[in-house]
Amino acid sequence: MKLRKQVTVCGGAIFCVAVFSLYLMLDRVQHDPARRQSGGNFPRSQISVLQNRIEQLEQLLEENHQIISHIKDSVMELTDTGAVSPSGHLPFRSANGSWVLPFDGRPTFLALKPQDCQFTAGSHGQADVQMLDVYSLLKFDNPDGGVWKQGFDITYEPDEWDREPLQVFVVPHSHNDPGWIKTFDKYFMEQTQHILNNMVVKLLEDPRRKFIWSEISFFAKWWETADTYKQEAARKLILGGQLEIVTGGWVMTDEANVHYFAMLDQLIEGHQWLERNLGVTPRSAWAVDPFGHSATMPYMLKRSNLTSMLIQRVHYSIKKHFASTRSLEFMWRQGWDTGSSTDIFCHMMPFYSYDVPHTCGPDPKICCQFDFKRLPGGRINCPWKVPPKTVVEANVAERANLLLDQYRKKSKLYRSKVLLVPLGDDFRYDKALEWDQQYTNYQKLFDYMNSHPELHVQAQFGTLSDYFNAVYKAHGVAQGSRPADYPVLSGDFFAYADREDHYWTGYFTSRPFYKSMDRVIESHLRGAEILYSLAIANARHAGMEGRYPISDYGLLVDARRSVGLFQHHDAITGTAKENVVIDYGNKLLRSLIGLKRVIINAAHFLVMKNKEFYRFYQTEPFLETDDRRATQDSLPQRTLIELDPAGPRYLVVFNPIEQERLCTVTVLVNTVKVRVLTEDGQTLPVQLSAQWSSASQMSATFMVRLPPLGLAVFHLYESPDSPMTLRSETLLRLSSRGVAARAVDPLPVRSQQSDPQTFYISSQSLTLGFSGTTGLLESIKRKDDSQEVKVQMQFMMYGTRPSKDKSGAYLFLPDGKAKPYNQKEPPVVRVVEGPLFSEVVAYYQHFQQSIRIYNVPGKHTNTFPPSLVDTAPPAPPEAPPAGQLLPHAQSGLHPGQQLPPHDAHGSGSGSQQPGERSVFIKGVCGLS
Repeated sequence: MKLRKQVTVCGGAIFCVAVFSLYLMLDRVQHDPARRQSGGNFPRSQISVLQNRIEQLEQLLEENHQIISHIKDSVMELTDTGAVSPSGHLPFRSANGSWVLPFDGRPTFLALKPQDCQFTAGSHGQADVQMLDVYSLLKFDNPDGGVWKQGFDITYEPDEWDREPLQVFVVPHSHNDPGWIKTFDKYFMEQTQHILNNMVVKLLEDPRRKFIWSEISFFAKWWETADTYKQEAARKLILGGQLEIVTGGWVMTDEANVHYFAMLDQLIEGHQWLERNLGVTPRSAWAVDPFGHSATMPYMLKRSNLTSMLIQRVHYSIKKHFASTRSLEFMWRQGWDTGSSTDIFCHMMPFYSYDVPHTCGPDPKICCQFDFKRLPGGRINCPWKVPPKTVVEANVAERANLLLDQYRKKSKLYRSKVLLVPLGDDFRYDKALEWDQQYTNYQKLFDYMNSHPELHVQAQFGTLSDYFNAVYKAHGVAQGSRPADYPVLSGDFFAYADREDHYWTGYFTSRPFYKSMDRVIESHLRGAEILYSLAIANARHAGMEGRYPISDYGLLVDARRSVGLFQHHDAITGTAKENVVIDYGNKLLRSLIGLKRVIINAAHFLVMKNKEFYRFYQTEPFLETDDRRATQDSLPQRTLIELDPAGPRYLVVFNPIEQERLCTVTVLVNTVKVRVLTEDGQTLPVQLSAQWSSASQMSATFMVRLPPLGLAVFHLYESPDSPMTLRSETLLRLSSRGVAARAVDPLPVRSQQSDPQTFYISSQSLTLGFSGTTGLLESIKRKDDSQEVKVQMQFMMYGTRPSKDKSGAYLFLPDGKAKPYNQKEPPVVRVVEGPLFSEVVAYYQHFQQSIRIYNVPGKHTNTFPPSLVDTAPPAPPEAPPAGQLLPHAQSGLHPGQQLPPHDAHGSGSGSQQPGERSVFIKGVCGLS
């Protein structure tokens, strides 16, 4: 009833205004001398004068109609909450000071039912070992354990294997990092290709010899250069069980910094390559060098049909605890699994490293004597000053018994009488001599052990699956099944320390620029795959496969492999040498350029309603990206959209997720006279704000509703009168009276002396409070909740200890507790408020902090820089490009900003010249 009265009153006001306006117009027509026709000495007829006055009256009536329409719109806005207004209404400020926006009222989120989420469907999964409990139980001290420094003394009874002999599987391996000290290509040329070339020769010399290989990136490169004989030899070795491909990923992926999408994608790329070229499906996984292990990896391996896995880099205190309880082998289960569907059998190596001195048993001084690459005269030796001896008839008994003692002690840490003994290290077996040294000497030891029944041991070379199969057989269970009395474990193994307090946590933040670049390219890759697939499907449906560049699939493959390569545990971690990092960066940049080409070509095809007019131009693409990277280590530079009265520019926004979404979009323009229309002609609210790194550019932010896996096309006009375009209100809070800020139209900036009082920014659902001194967040309050949540933010800094071991790419070794970061002068704080977003940016000496809230109903969303630009000449307004485009998703960090110079908001000119292409395509990431 109250609303009806308001509408009645407002309607009456409109009528009164209309009548009064008509009266003024008639009076103006009668009395305004300027509107009278001066006939001089030639008087005009009364009909002509009356006709002229009627025409003037009609013109004034049309102007009055427009004024009344604006008044009516404003009245409707004042009587509406804005949440369900039809599109086309102006944003307005509510009584509490927050902006209210017009939306179409459709839901902006998906409703969830309790049964949709496993977490709410019942109790969490049950496990015998919860890693969180283990972490709280252990002291993480470092007592000296003797020869096994991080463990304990192991003893056994000589007759323990009388009834069931010890089965020993020695597994030769060579850990090949796809980039670390050397680049991927240099490693391949100087070492890896020789390892694989020797492998196909030396394994064929004796069918008892075995070997495992993990990194498909290297194997695929070798396969491309190998002759037919080597390829057939490799196939024969795999079919004969002498060579096993373990894990089968493109790399041995890092498990801490990677996104699960890229972790899975590199696994798929490796598995598909194996299937296409060798017909191989891996069954066992091998991860000896990632710096800690994530519970995500066993889930992916299980879902990829692997049955068993091995891990190595686990905190030494955890290894010691598991060894003491004989829990080094377990079924690894996901924490949310209420059954056992995610279980995978896992073997944890017990000692310091995966090299030979730390794999045969607890005493590295003895184990090193059985690394025959270290025989006297070689390039490496044993640090314990006791070198290996060549096995001959005179010493074989003594050597075999010494080694068997280590085997027996190691086996006491496990629940079966089957023992795994890796035999290798980084880039081993690159010389034919090492193959002979290792295999010949070990075979003599095996022959001696096996020929003496009183030793109760059966030793041989084996693959990883040979070992796991023997464990399953010994316990009488099927492959991948849980042996009786083996524990079930849930959780992960972070953070990793190999000795003392050397925690490998520095790599979580090492080289953050490349970690960010990786995420950007991952999102491009996903979007490009969607776009390419749909473009190909459209081309086939239209019978135009011959005209569409299907060869772009090669660019997708190259990008997958470059992204996959970067998931290596010395790449995305930031632990490679500088020249190797640059090589990774160049590979990623080439992939990014290739992905944008895929996006450009597919988008060009899909945007056209009439595909008959489609033409592919290799050298002059229809679209171009909206940002560019000049070099592998440069920040992206956004493309400026120059608007002019000649015609519209077209912006195409892609939604790469399978849900409709409402989100904000930001583009860079050269004028404040911006008007944004949808394809059906509806004007969208736009918020204009300054691009603070440039004196001639503005950013236009507007809100759009995007179809699932679809494109929306928007028209950008230079319009002198656009009531839907509102300018941000910018306030600089200055810490010193001697500091001044000055800016001119079109985007003026106010400044004031900062004070300790809390200040606020608001949206329709949130109010944030900030410290007047530091500009940091202090409180959060939801509009539907009377309680205010207090927040405390502080920047801290660590020093590094003065000892020999310092913090670096791998380690985090602080000199003590963190200390507060302080600077002499309080920061300059920039406060921006507007209908679509508000933000507070605090500028400190060494960094800046930005907090932004979006005025979006429903779930909060992120916005990212645009990603494609049309290169066609501007089309007339009546014939814009139409149809659905499906370009890429892009994520990443915004480039660092800085305070503008004086007069920072001039009109200026941009980088794009008239006559260049005019449609911009923006990729948007999923909900956050």
